[in-house]
Amino acid sequence: MRNDRLQDLGHSLSLVVGKSNVLLEEKKTRFYSTGIRVGSGLACAVVLPKDLLEFWKVLEICVSLDKIIIIQAANTGLTGGSTPNGDSYDRDVVIINTLKINNIVLLRGGLEVLAFPGSTLYQLEQKLACINRAPHSVIGSSCIGASIIGGVCNNSGGNLVNRGPAYTELSLYARLNEDGMLELVNHLDIELGDTPEKILNNLQNMNRDFINLPPSKYSASDEEYQGRVREINSSIPARFNADQRRLYEASGCAGKLAIFAVRLDTFPMPKKEAIFFIGTNNKDRLSSLRKRILKDFSKLPDMGEYMHSSYFDGADKYCKDTFLLIKYLGTNFLPKLLFFKRQIELFFSILPLIPRGIIDIILQAISQFLPDHLPKKIRDYRELYEHFMIIVASDQSIKETVDLLNDVSVGSSDFEYFECNESEGKDILLHRYVAGSAPARFALLNLDSSSELLPLDVAMPRNCDSWHEIFPPEITSQMKASFSMGHFLCMVFHWDFVVKKGVDTSKLKLDIFKVLDSIGAKYPAEHNVGHLYRADSCLKSFYVNLDPTNSFNSGIGKTSKNKFYQ
Repeated sequence: MRNDRLQDLGHSLSLVVGKSNVLLEEKKTRFYSTGIRVGSGLACAVVLPKDLLEFWKVLEICVSLDKIIIIQAANTGLTGGSTPNGDSYDRDVVIINTLKINNIVLLRGGLEVLAFPGSTLYQLEQKLACINRAPHSVIGSSCIGASIIGGVCNNSGGNLVNRGPAYTELSLYARLNEDGMLELVNHLDIELGDTPEKILNNLQNMNRDFINLPPSKYSASDEEYQGRVREINSSIPARFNADQRRLYEASGCAGKLAIFAVRLDTFPMPKKEAIFFIGTNNKDRLSSLRKRILKDFSKLPDMGEYMHSSYFDGADKYCKDTFLLIKYLGTNFLPKLLFFKRQIELFFSILPLIPRGIIDIILQAISQFLPDHLPKKIRDYRELYEHFMIIVASDQSIKETVDLLNDVSVGSSDFEYFECNESEGKDILLHRYVAGSAPARFALLNLDSSSELLPLDVAMPRNCDSWHEIFPPEITSQMKASFSMGHFLCMVFHWDFVVKKGVDTSKLKLDIFKVLDSIGAKYPAEHNVGHLYRADSCLKSFYVNLDPTNSFNSGIGKTSKNKFYQ
């Protein structure tokens, strides 16, 4: 972009948001244009609006100057979907970061919430805890600090069996129509006015009675998921990003719309909770357990998380520092820590002779001198078993879980469980929580013998029993390391592979996808296509209908980056 045109853009944006909230220099935009794990590219500007009306006016400027617009909040995605991908765009890219617009409004006495673009799941959990309610999702290890709307845009799944993937039919969004006109669409089912300025001002300034709001006829959560996940004989996965049943305006849009607010259900907090830790060397035991839970329980457990020993050991060795930081400083501290860590890493990345990931290298070295962080009983189970499952049950599902586990374990020499005390329960959940960071650190510390990280989140058919033996030796032999865990009751698995140096990763991906296609698996399951996966025809059609000019998040799902998808 020519310097004079860049300065004109910067001046126009500065009049709306203030000069300090417009970043034009590459050394300042790099933080926002670089993905947390993958993806980076040039952005001619990064803009940080402070409220909804500023957000709208920034969009108007970008549209009038024919810019590609990428809406970004926490930038925690694993597939690069909230940053540019390379520099092969036919127009300049502007990133709009919405983290400063972080209001959360309680609706109907807290039965629902209204979330603004930059609000995070951390904020939502804290706000709802005061009224004994819980959010649609809880934060996962792969996306610490994630935004609420980011989860909706990606149909993010997570580990809460009773609530399903993030989903709503109630949203306020801007789109660019076929004629290139920017329009604001109010589908919140809340009367806010008849012009963008009135709508956004009324919402920003809370000029409505949100407490006594009537319930909507539209869904603010995936109310059908509990029934769908119980269909254990189905050859179709329970949930995946390209599921047409859950592609609806903001839900699953992957940044092809500019979302100003979403309306979501909340859920009652359980009166009582119990955490069970299971160990076995026979994976078929877990398959049988899963089927009996989904078929026979009157109320499903809240979580059913699987960990293979590879991920147990990976978290143990490579995530100890993160475990201890969260345990003693709390989860609220972590997003700030990760923000500063990324800033420092980007600074060091431009300096010569400084190894890549210097902060992780230092933290890993320090962690080796820290005392053992896992309870003895959990450590003992790891010595005995290869497969692990964590079940979190609440209220009436506790007794059903105890009865079933007792029945399965009677007379068994290859299946064992115990009910965690409060400390053990917190520690095993935290161990699972931090595990997602293990593959990236392993790859960083083994640069001499490994090439790239290949993260897969895969939705397996609900009737699949061979989930642990999917890939043949000719594929697994090309890996320096493999890590496996999953949301077991949903049959959604995370396989993170660190590929050996010298392997043709592009061919390896194709070989892996052929195997997955042959068994009816769907991918990605919950992290969305980003710039790593190719959107299938249905998903691509959904994107084109939302954004016919291809001005928002161009190139997502390996679609065209050019105007009108040419």
